[in-house]
Amino acid sequence: MQTSRGNGMHKPTFARGAAVVTALSLAFGLAACGDNAPASSAISGASGASSVSGADGGPNLQGEFAGSGASSQQSANEAWIADFHASHNQARISYDPAGSGAGVTALLNGSVIWAGSDEPLNAAQLEQSKSTCARGTAFEVPVYVTPIAFAYNLPSVGLNDSGKHLRMEPETIAAIFQGQITRWNDARLARLNPGVGLPDLPITVVHRSDKSGTTKSLFKYLKAAAGPAWPYEPGENWPNNVGQGAKGTAGLVMTLTQAEGTFGYADAAQTSGLGTVAVKVGESYVPASERGVSKMMDKVKYEAQPQGSLRKLVKVDYQTAEPGAYPVLLVSYDIACQAYQRDASGSKAAFAKSWLSYLASEAGQQQAAANAGSVPLTPAIREQVMQSVQAIEAS
Repeated sequence: MQTSRGNGMHKPTFARGAAVVTALSLAFGLAACGDNAPASSAISGASGASSVSGADGGPNLQGEFAGSGASSQQSANEAWIADFHASHNQARISYDPAGSGAGVTALLNGSVIWAGSDEPLNAAQLEQSKSTCARGTAFEVPVYVTPIAFAYNLPSVGLNDSGKHLRMEPETIAAIFQGQITRWNDARLARLNPGVGLPDLPITVVHRSDKSGTTKSLFKYLKAAAGPAWPYEPGENWPNNVGQGAKGTAGLVMTLTQAEGTFGYADAAQTSGLGTVAVKVGESYVPASERGVSKMMDKVKYEAQPQGSLRKLVKVDYQTAEPGAYPVLLVSYDIACQAYQRDASGSKAAFAKSWLSYLASEAGQQQAAANAGSVPLTPAIREQVMQSVQAIEAS
């Protein structure tokens, strides 16, 4: 078993299990209690910007602005909404963490201004967005990056203790998720963890029951890193009958905590109190950490796009052998229109540009890191995002 110190994730200050406390209630609560609006300290700090509107050049927005999508972004959106509201106190912003698939559907039918998604648009969705957007298509920009942790609940034998990590190879994880390894004291796990008192308990796999970009990111890793040991193509739905499903990130994590012997996957920042796996990378074993993700993002590349496209799709090297890099990575996007139908105030386009500019700013990224445990985008990535966001307009 690997013990690590000094490379853990941020300890979030927002409650991780508060799935029922949506950003909608937060935003409306702040609007009703103006005296309690949070100071925009992250924006008025070292970066020198005095407010969101000062930083992005936009107006003090007014109206109701709805988004929906990835549950992985929920805690980050709670923090972003609170901070953004401090400088736009007439804006009522809601985010429904209904899942990536539901968020994209809501964007494409015009019921929300932006969608959060752990998976880029597919070709059919991109084509459909032409009828939703006033001109051109929708586009994606990365706003939230975090390691996906393989989490387990084995408290009675001390394996949930902070800084301890069971070692697993990609092929081992693939075997568990296919029901080929069914007990914690299996010889294949014992070989990787000599001297560890693995319990004679059944492994209960817990997976997402809803369409999930996190699930697809996980499968991309397994397909690349485990090779023939993982026979399934990447997809947003769980591919077999192994284990039990739970809806959303919060539901999955809650299910993991309810019984001993469970095993699943989630945004690493939301696995507090659970044990997490150190996965084999090259010849070493690397736990989920900010440091490991940063090593991956330092060498990020983008998928090629047609000339003039605003899409910024990150290519993840799931087969990396870079020492210390953690390749089980979730890159979550926000999706918006290049152009919105011009309304009386032009507020949709103005909001989308102002909101995404804030999320991509140093202040916005630090706000998410402090409150949701994400890994801040590098300056080079933020610059790429801003180039796309600044092209948003009313038409």
